[in-house]
Amino acid sequence: MQDFNDKKIVLGVTGSIAAYKAAFLIRTLKTLGAEVQVVMTANATAFITPLTLQALSGKPVRMAAFDASAEQGMSHIELARWADYFIIAPASANILAKFAQGLADDLLTTLYLATKAPVWLCPAMNKNMWHHPATQRNCALLQAQDTFIIGPDTGLQACGDDGEGRLADIDTIIDALRMHGVAKLLLGKAVLITAGPTHEALDPIRFLANKSSGKMGFALAKAAVAAGAKVTLITGPVTLTKPVGATTICVNSAQEMHQAVMAHLTQGSIFIGAAAVADYRFKQSHAQKIKKSAKDLSFELALNDDIITQVVQSNLAQFVVGFAAETNHLKQYAQQKLHNKKLDMVIANDVSHMRAFNQEDNQVIAFTKHTEQTWPLMHKVRLAKELINYIAHTIHSSN
Repeated sequence: MQDFNDKKIVLGVTGSIAAYKAAFLIRTLKTLGAEVQVVMTANATAFITPLTLQALSGKPVRMAAFDASAEQGMSHIELARWADYFIIAPASANILAKFAQGLADDLLTTLYLATKAPVWLCPAMNKNMWHHPATQRNCALLQAQDTFIIGPDTGLQACGDDGEGRLADIDTIIDALRMHGVAKLLLGKAVLITAGPTHEALDPIRFLANKSSGKMGFALAKAAVAAGAKVTLITGPVTLTKPVGATTICVNSAQEMHQAVMAHLTQGSIFIGAAAVADYRFKQSHAQKIKKSAKDLSFELALNDDIITQVVQSNLAQFVVGFAAETNHLKQYAQQKLHNKKLDMVIANDVSHMRAFNQEDNQVIAFTKHTEQTWPLMHKVRLAKELINYIAHTIHSSN
């Protein structure tokens, strides 16, 4: 889905070994429909050639602050007016220092001062450079000026060190752009979110599960963090990166998720039950692998506790949101769940024909006692932003 259609993005590339990753970022942005103009510093060209980034972006790379072909010869003014978004990836320690102090000695630094577009900086440097007080001070200054900082990630670095300083991965950067515009409607609120499937063990090898990927729940956690909430995410077994800014608790079974939810549910919190919790577990779980035999096998299932019902009955949560994944009679079953479980909101999605589960996009209908709101197919991160705004507005209007 091209959810950056018609967006004009200036991508600044600076002198870092991670400069080669700008090529992947350009390709992703272009695939999502964006128009990308690359601006490089002189140091960046030591790591990747302008020709490579020109070939990927489809536009000549800009480096000169004064360009006869630009509007009135001033590239920084022309690009500042053109850009919808301004991203620096990678952002070196040098460029962070220049931006923080307001230096303007090349095209990229003058463009930073001239643009009115939102700015995202994606730092990439050695872990000691990142943790140096000067770098941290510069980042604090930039954030105070409403500049967004994405990352850095932790891991093995090109120099051989292992620690914080790696460029944030491409998906994290893209998600940050998608989250732009989330209002701080949940500032200081405690939000507890469940995500993913649960695994109900038969033996050490086999388990009962479902096709949930956890992507919707993780996206909701990111959106709630962006809205200013204190987020706790309780997730079943998934392969997703933990959302930055949220406390993430990993569990396996429905019983473990139930225990974790009740342990972390606080008075006045908002609960969003996005997990696809198994309704049943094996009545007997075997400590050793069940060996194959020539006979058919049958197993008895036991009903798991209904987590969201327990949350409602606790009277701790201020607002309880459930999800209804249905293959037929979507509205009817969702409204029944809203009424029978005494929820404040149900978000319903059609999972027939492999829709929603393990997909990047989703479309949903949200029901309250008095309202019905539909969202068309969109990326789950964008949808999460819409849903968190809707939940926040619904809470505020009921107070």
